Amino acid sequence: MTHHTRATALAGALLALAALLTVGPARAATREARADTWLYLTVTKGSARTGAVRGTLLRCDPPRPHARAAEACADLAAVGGDIGRIPADNVFCPMIHAPVTARALGRWNGRTVDFRETYTSACVMKARTRHVFAFDD
Repeated sequence: MTHHTRATALAGALLALAALLTVGPARAATREARADTWLYLTVTKGSARTGAVRGTLLRCDPPRPHARAAEACADLAAVGGDIGRIPADNVFCPMIHAPVTARALGRWNGRTVDFRETYTSACVMKARTRHVFAFDD
């Protein structure tokens, strides 16, 4: 083996080692971020003081126990966990005033989430938040 061949082999081995060292911590950090991703979701019908409240926990790795967890996690992943940035579905909602308040408290990839929005109806809420608050379907 010539000096040039040994140097090339050593350089290749060092690059492979560097790649392994870089990938290892990144994977660990990704697992930690996913472990720190959970939201407690509630929907209140009527006024916040007198309305009926439904709620569930959403975890995304693996998606559970929310009824539409996989879809909700995909919706959230597409917007970095910012529920207000979820693109609205193009649906027709009857003009019936039946307010609902959606609330999400928790963490998304280590970032605190505290979302609260009142919608004119459950239809409008589902159009704006897609699967996130569709936990009783």
